[in-house]
Amino acid sequence: MKILLVFAHPESRSLSGALRDVAIKELQAQGHEVRVTDLYAQGWKSAVDRTDFPVLAPDARLMPGAASKKSFEADALTEDVKAEIVKLLWADALILQFPLWWFAMPAILKGWVDRVFAYGFAYGVGEHSDKRWGDRYGEGTLVGKRAMLIVTAGGWKEHYAPRGVNGEIDDLLFPINHGILYYPGYDVLPPFVVYSVDRFGEADFEPAAERLRERMRTLATTQPIPYRRQNGGDYLIPSMNLRPDLGDQNMTGLKLHRSGSTS
Repeated sequence: MKILLVFAHPESRSLSGALRDVAIKELQAQGHEVRVTDLYAQGWKSAVDRTDFPVLAPDARLMPGAASKKSFEADALTEDVKAEIVKLLWADALILQFPLWWFAMPAILKGWVDRVFAYGFAYGVGEHSDKRWGDRYGEGTLVGKRAMLIVTAGGWKEHYAPRGVNGEIDDLLFPINHGILYYPGYDVLPPFVVYSVDRFGEADFEPAAERLRERMRTLATTQPIPYRRQNGGDYLIPSMNLRPDLGDQNMTGLKLHRSGSTS
């Protein structure tokens, strides 16, 4: 497989950096080809602004979506963005690796998504009608590829349990797994999460590293999260609400969007 790992941590000597090296070494040992985008090391520009759209007239009002669409269609996105799009099209699998900061990805990684997932590439594709609502959520440009997260969190695992004070980890990562990765078509694998990293000692590293090696060994075979396809018949179009005959009628929330969810 060809794998792109996007790394978002400012310190290469961190636990995240050590785990990145473990993942890359294991993937290469399995015969995979790995490319790395190290956002901090590359000085990635995270904020979307006028400089992202060279074709935008100086006196035109900046509407990022429309400007992104026009620039993508004209092959006029900035060179750093175009280079990342080429990597995404090259890769069979995408790994996003980051520390969980304030219940989300670091701003630099969100900025990578904001700039690279351009209109016409990652969103705004496909037919919009009374039968389909675009190629998204299980369809799209990146369909057939795999994606997963490698996440480090300072809190205890129990804090991210279903009844934990921080909220369930799958719910916290839903906007990334479902809204960023599944949206343009990726098959999204369960995340690899390391907890209590602020209290990590030397004895804690090897067990975590071995768990990560195992995930890398099974990257091609792990079953994806069973998210429902938008255009697969489970949702009413154009309201995009789950059909009333599916799932527990008293159930609401994020788990509704997994096939087979009943509670």
